Amino acid sequence: MTTTTPRVEEGNIEVPGGKVWYKSVGEGDLPPLLVTHGGPGFTHNYLTPLEDLADRRRVIFWDQLGCGKSETPHDASLWTMDRSLREVDAVREHLGLTRHHLFGNSWGGMLVQQYVLDRQPDLVSLTVSNSLASMPRLGDDTARLKRLLPQSVQDTIDYHEDNELYACPEYQGAIAIWYQTYICRMQPWPMGLEESFAGVGMEIYMAMIGPSDFKVTGNLKEWDIMDRLHEITIPTLFVAGRYDECTPEHMELMHDRVPGSEYALFENSAHMPFYEEREACMNTINNFMSRAEAET
Repeated sequence: MTTTTPRVEEGNIEVPGGKVWYKSVGEGDLPPLLVTHGGPGFTHNYLTPLEDLADRRRVIFWDQLGCGKSETPHDASLWTMDRSLREVDAVREHLGLTRHHLFGNSWGGMLVQQYVLDRQPDLVSLTVSNSLASMPRLGDDTARLKRLLPQSVQDTIDYHEDNELYACPEYQGAIAIWYQTYICRMQPWPMGLEESFAGVGMEIYMAMIGPSDFKVTGNLKEWDIMDRLHEITIPTLFVAGRYDECTPEHMELMHDRVPGSEYALFENSAHMPFYEEREACMNTINNFMSRAEAET
């Protein structure tokens, strides 16, 4: 039995503020999938399981400006939602993407929801994976979830954040427990996730989020589109994990507000069901995209 290596294309795209790197995997006549990673400031690497979907269509990744293989300008004015929306415009235009599927995880899910609301693109479908629609609500959720951690871990996080000692190994160890509980529960972590953390653009994360998910001080602090979600009219899938910091209750509320949307809860996953329950997650996304294509 022979296996066919999927076609891979790489290149660079001029976007507002610099150049970004992209990779297209696979080929086929079906509408391609454009994949939008999280952070802000993490890289595409942790989303490479979505290459599983490239057996019937192109799956396109890119590292957003400021991280990974893309240019990393040091200009705080670049790190805004508005410029990020214009970056999506530039990527889609350069790649000639019109009728296609759009996927976003975490911050990427925030970005693609805002993009659909503001740009109203003619997409085949939208998948919002392990994301949110309200930063204030996320703050309430993370505060509640932190109280479920051992008291010593809570105290370590609080002490170091109160004193802005973010580089301290003790703080990093406590945050690692948070990550292992509410981000990815696999041990060891997949290599793509390790690579994404290694290539993170912390300047972007600090500007838009802040020091941590518990201490949101960045320019997304008040971001909230919950009351606009009813404006999304394209086929939409919300993917949630039972143990995610972007809680299933938050995501179910988002699903309830998007008319006709679908909701998939992965009971053994946190923030990354595409790793933690890979085969089931890929089947869910593939089947959803097929149903959306059949409707058009």
